[in-house]
Amino acid sequence: MANSKPVMSMYDAPMWESIGRHRLELQTCSRCARFRYPPAPICANCLSLDYRWHPIAGRGTILSWVIFHRQYFDDHVPPYNVVAVQIEEGPIILSNLVGPVPEGSWIGAEVEFCYGEHAGRMQHQVRLREHSSIAAESA
Repeated sequence: MANSKPVMSMYDAPMWESIGRHRLELQTCSRCARFRYPPAPICANCLSLDYRWHPIAGRGTILSWVIFHRQYFDDHVPPYNVVAVQIEEGPIILSNLVGPVPEGSWIGAEVEFCYGEHAGRMQHQVRLREHSSIAAESA
């Protein structure tokens, strides 16, 4: 087994740099204004090559989730979860849920992005929005 590594191309580097600043930014098409994820050279909607980088609001909804009980990478010790989050801007981003987990199904849970170090690099994660407001009130 090996450690997982981020995809790093000239299109991905600005996104990873923004994660390092704790502020996820995604490509936005300069022509049709759609957010792109994963980063790409061309807009899948209008085929424009022009884009800018914009920060996302950092909120979304869990569409799907899974808990892995088998180890596929050395740096992901089971059990660990993976969630598919539809962000407010439209794209679906895979991440992991940290903190308390919902009882029963996680589908439809509202989450917000947070950031944590993993294997020597910063990565995005999500946490339940209700929990974050409770934690902020008690802090």
